[in-house]
Amino acid sequence: MSSKFPEYKGLDLPKVADEIGNYWRENDIFDKSVTTREGNTPYVFFEGPPSANGLPGVHHVLARAIKDIFPRYKTMKGFQVKRKAGWDTHGLPIELGVEKELGITKEDIGKTISVEDYNAACRKAVMRYTDVWNDLTQKMGYWVDMDNPYITYEPKYMESVWWLL
Repeated sequence: MSSKFPEYKGLDLPKVADEIGNYWRENDIFDKSVTTREGNTPYVFFEGPPSANGLPGVHHVLARAIKDIFPRYKTMKGFQVKRKAGWDTHGLPIELGVEKELGITKEDIGKTISVEDYNAACRKAVMRYTDVWNDLTQKMGYWVDMDNPYITYEPKYMESVWWLL
């Protein structure tokens, strides 16, 4: 038995991806995948958060593609799948980067710069590339609620972790 598959000469995959992404956004497909299953068995997905102080790499795309399999499968099985995005905002790399940008050392915090100003600079620096991350999220069709992310520097998040400990 011989099979012949159609040839697609001039197929413009970036254009196809844009058309599909636009359709999803214009018709709120992601939101509908959640709201049309209201009352169904819940399945909650919290994204293991990336740090938005750096640019995404191919390893982030791979990890997100793998993570996206499970919520999509559960959605297709009829579960109401709420997908929560997040931002990891803690870590020494943030602090060291801000210190370098400001031309200070750890010892200067509280002396030449207030703790409040230092913390504000860290909060700003850690969210530096959120626009790039949001763009990547849309382009790869990764369905997660980017409008209401959890952010690890927010007191609500930190208190919930402390409560668990």
